[in-house]
Amino acid sequence: MAAQCVTKVELSVSCNNLIDKDVGSKSDPLCVLLQSTGEDKWVEVDRTEKIKNCQDPEFSKKIRVDYYFEKVQKLKFGIYDIDNKSTDLGDDDFLGGFECTLGQVVSSKKLIRPLELKKGKPAGKGTITISAEEIKDNRAIVLDVEARGLDKKDLFGKSDPFLEFFKQADDGKWQLVHRTEVIKNNLNPTWKQFSVSLQTFCNSDLNKPIKVHCSDYDSDGSHDLIGVFETKVSQLQNTSLSAPVEFDCVHPEKKQKKKNYKNSGVVKIRSCKIVADYSFLDYVMGGCQINFTVGIDFTGSNGDPKSPDSLHYLSPNGLNQYLSAIWSVGQVVQDYDTDKLFPAFGFGAQVPPDFKVSHEFALNFNPSNPYCQGVQGIVEAYRFALPQVKLYGPTNFSPIIHHVARFAAQAAQQGTAAQYFVLLILTDGEITDLDQTRQAIVACSKLPMSIIIVGVGEADFKAMEFLDGDGGVLKSLTGEPVARDIVQFVPYRDFVSAPKEALAQSVLAEVPTQLVSYFKMLNLAPVQPPKPVTQ
Repeated sequence: MAAQCVTKVELSVSCNNLIDKDVGSKSDPLCVLLQSTGEDKWVEVDRTEKIKNCQDPEFSKKIRVDYYFEKVQKLKFGIYDIDNKSTDLGDDDFLGGFECTLGQVVSSKKLIRPLELKKGKPAGKGTITISAEEIKDNRAIVLDVEARGLDKKDLFGKSDPFLEFFKQADDGKWQLVHRTEVIKNNLNPTWKQFSVSLQTFCNSDLNKPIKVHCSDYDSDGSHDLIGVFETKVSQLQNTSLSAPVEFDCVHPEKKQKKKNYKNSGVVKIRSCKIVADYSFLDYVMGGCQINFTVGIDFTGSNGDPKSPDSLHYLSPNGLNQYLSAIWSVGQVVQDYDTDKLFPAFGFGAQVPPDFKVSHEFALNFNPSNPYCQGVQGIVEAYRFALPQVKLYGPTNFSPIIHHVARFAAQAAQQGTAAQYFVLLILTDGEITDLDQTRQAIVACSKLPMSIIIVGVGEADFKAMEFLDGDGGVLKSLTGEPVARDIVQFVPYRDFVSAPKEALAQSVLAEVPTQLVSYFKMLNLAPVQPPKPVTQ
């Protein structure tokens, strides 16, 4: 019998006394959470934000996981000192880790443990604190906040203000629930709109005290307090464009010293909304179809399919890395598409009858109907096409991306959360139209679409890691950034000896978040939205 998800759990993480790996400054820590997929294979669940120059970080981003009572869910928390924009943690200093099960965290409510550099080797005096809270409310609070007339804290410039929101915990202590971005050199900042789970923000109690700190960011971590105020959500809800709610930002020491002191600036709540915080399952159960398309690399760099050294060589059991990846990922995705008809394409080959190079040919050689029945149909079409095409080149991704994008654009025009598109590209890694692919990905980030790239073989996949955001936010040639992250790259070689489920889990890990981020970006509710849940 399959395990049943009992509830969703939100994990809060903080650390103390982290070891210092940076010379002349403190570490810039980030926490990553990994979950075991069996046989010492781990997949990343999520990661917190990075906090600069801090040995005692309290991460504001919470990490959500599904909790199964009858399942041992092994977790691994890793703390890293992040000194570059790369998403790859391999080149970052490891500050310590901790392994446990989700059951241990849930049963403890708050777990405080020493960090280890490796088994039995403490990471100095570093500790990690993990607390768990069950998610019982599917609403979120959405806030637009600005300030004016903030105190100037910097000697050679204006302040660099940011806000921190705290709720009062049951023990009376203040717990961080959100931290805004820093606005550089501005005494009248407007922060980006942000959304926080209502349960995280105030335990769904609209009258629970909320404390807000406005501070001037300093790169060495010694942020200067500008001022503080207290409020509650019920008060924030009174705001409107014609009558925004305003608060005096008061510095306690200045208030004591100066008789005529009024404030150190004013913080204004421009808008406050409480909205349904829809999940991936809300959209899927509400009628959203996931349309799955496969693109397979048939370029010459794969090697002659008749040779055992070729990535397209079919072993005696009829498999190769391409087919294994299709089986692994396709069997998960096909459950979310009712008609089980999947378009499948090849690229980079000379195609019969005239053997012209094509970067977008139907695997079944029927361009007017490239659909295959289920994963089995894709496998059969691949085996049918392989001996008939001539591997050639170059390796161009953009044609097949544009092909799927046309359908995603048509779905977007409907203005509903009814369809989402996932393109799986299987390649040996030698991409030749990187600039055109960048342009295509930036355009597709505004569409209901995700792109999964599985790297087959032992090639250098730096270009793929670049498309997956390695080195910062991906931008077009004109500098336009992606509207949201839509690319996930996974090298197949990392999963050759792992259970087949591990590849699918890693490959598909980001799709639910990407789907939700698209529909949230357009404020689209599920076609059949669930009723708001509160307990």
